[in-house]
Amino acid sequence: MKSMKLLAVLPGNCIQSLSKNFSTGPASLQRHFKILVVGAGAGGCSVANKFAHHVGGEKVGVIEPNDEHYYQPMWTLVGGGVKKLQDSVQKMSKLLPKKGTWMKTKAVAFDPEKCTVTTAEGEEVKYEYLIVATGLQLNYNKVKGLPEAFDTDPTVCSNYDYNYVQKTWPAIQNFKGGNAIFTFPNTPIKCAGAPQKIMYLAEDWWRKNGMREKANIIFNSSLGVIFGVKKYANSLNKVIESRGMKINYKRNLIEVRPETREAIFQNLDSPTGETETFKYEFLHVTPPMSTPDVVRDSPLVDAAGFVDVDKNTLQHKKYSNIFGIGDCTNAPTSKTAAAAAAQCGILETNLRAVMANKPMTAQYDGYTSCPLITARGKCILAEFDFDGNPLETFPINQGKERMTMYHMKKDVMPQIYWHMMMNGHWNGPGVYRKLMHLGMDGPEKQPASA
Repeated sequence: MKSMKLLAVLPGNCIQSLSKNFSTGPASLQRHFKILVVGAGAGGCSVANKFAHHVGGEKVGVIEPNDEHYYQPMWTLVGGGVKKLQDSVQKMSKLLPKKGTWMKTKAVAFDPEKCTVTTAEGEEVKYEYLIVATGLQLNYNKVKGLPEAFDTDPTVCSNYDYNYVQKTWPAIQNFKGGNAIFTFPNTPIKCAGAPQKIMYLAEDWWRKNGMREKANIIFNSSLGVIFGVKKYANSLNKVIESRGMKINYKRNLIEVRPETREAIFQNLDSPTGETETFKYEFLHVTPPMSTPDVVRDSPLVDAAGFVDVDKNTLQHKKYSNIFGIGDCTNAPTSKTAAAAAAQCGILETNLRAVMANKPMTAQYDGYTSCPLITARGKCILAEFDFDGNPLETFPINQGKERMTMYHMKKDVMPQIYWHMMMNGHWNGPGVYRKLMHLGMDGPEKQPASA
């Protein structure tokens, strides 16, 4: 594999000896860190722990305002009545490096020329190397009538927010018939399979509890396909057809009217921007998303507002001492915890090479995974790369609904997340894939259009 050359020159004022006292200085004195991580979600926690092992925890700083860390992939199961919300939560203090410095505050500005990140208290925290791991922010307010409808209408819910996911299961149970609408917005989102997974779980429960004939289940998606990889899309379309669910493509939610229980969608194929009004008796909203404002307004992003990294090395295209990981980057792959796990190993290898003034050698292939739960006890485990080629771990056809894959999602993956990924010891299933396929990268790649 060819070595990758460094993409930019480290700013001169970043090349300096760091203070020996990395973590105990008061905020009134400028703190310096060898490694500064902004954001402590899946990717941020993992890489913070990785580099605490390499350079010492006292040289690692983390900026993260939240007291609790959420395993958000579990929220589909919470909304579907399979898991409890408390199963998805752990204290942030238990997950971050023990000897590192946790700054429980927000970042409000990035200055890559000065190698500083400014906090909400006005402190300029200096770094030698920066890892941006802020994830995405939920922009419910981009839909007229939200988030207010969550407070006034018990039939409106969303699995993407800690408070609103608690409404989903009661809304499913209390549904008495009519239109049950599930939405997908006109922006990149985290876990692009989640908007339809909750639809399958709801339909499964209504069918098993005598409500299916009264339910008109509608998936209104801004996309033009049910899933971006054709192998899995074919399987999902068969599930949808066999269970009588309706899909409207190129429909983007722009307004919710809780007083009349109407949802307004823009027809994205209409040259005049025409809208359609749907009555609803159940409405699951996937909100528009973006990088946090502090990232989107920084010099670190591309024209679309995502951290501008080389998709293979995860190094920033302009600032060689900055790397990005997870949902906040413009790496063209599905934004999932599985993608962040695979990126962790790539980032670790390449940043250590940069720190040692050596060429980068690790290349991210875009691996990501989406366990597409289609009912209680059934799951299609989608795994694929940048080009939409399947990268399946197991030597079976993962495009079929399987109970084994359901238990992988429900029972195994949370354990891997909490006990391996969070402490920096999980870089995805690549090694296991090779073992299960006799040393090869996986089954023969299937073109995305096959």
